[in-house]
Amino acid sequence: MNAVTLLIIGIPAIEIYLMIKVGSVIGALNTILLIFFTAIAGVYFAKIAGLSTLRSGFNQLIKNEIPIYEIISGAALAFAALLLIIPGFLTDVLGFLLIIPFTRKLLLKNILFKFKKKNIQENIIEGDIEETDETESKKNK
Repeated sequence: MNAVTLLIIGIPAIEIYLMIKVGSVIGALNTILLIFFTAIAGVYFAKIAGLSTLRSGFNQLIKNEIPIYEIISGAALAFAALLLIIPGFLTDVLGFLLIIPFTRKLLLKNILFKFKKKNIQENIIEGDIEETDETESKKNK
């Protein structure tokens, strides 16, 4: 089965299971209020972290440096806000992990390392060098 199809089916199934379990412990109304609270609080914290990242990016630009980490971090924060808006506890945990600077940096380093490792392996070209009369005559000049 395709990984994307598995995610599309698996994540909502896990979310429903978690909502049923949490709802049986704290009650249905409290579960609904908790989902709304995490969405509102998460978007608020994502906004604060996003503004901090934007400020850091401008500081990098002032120093004539390219704000690569800030750009990637800003995209991760936008994704975190999306995860927090989606109702559910699993997506909220992932969203909050992306908002916290320490865990965001760890996750981004992991992802970037795997991406760089994959690109390095794909860009290797093997070949042989042959000297011809033309290259020898250029060396002698």
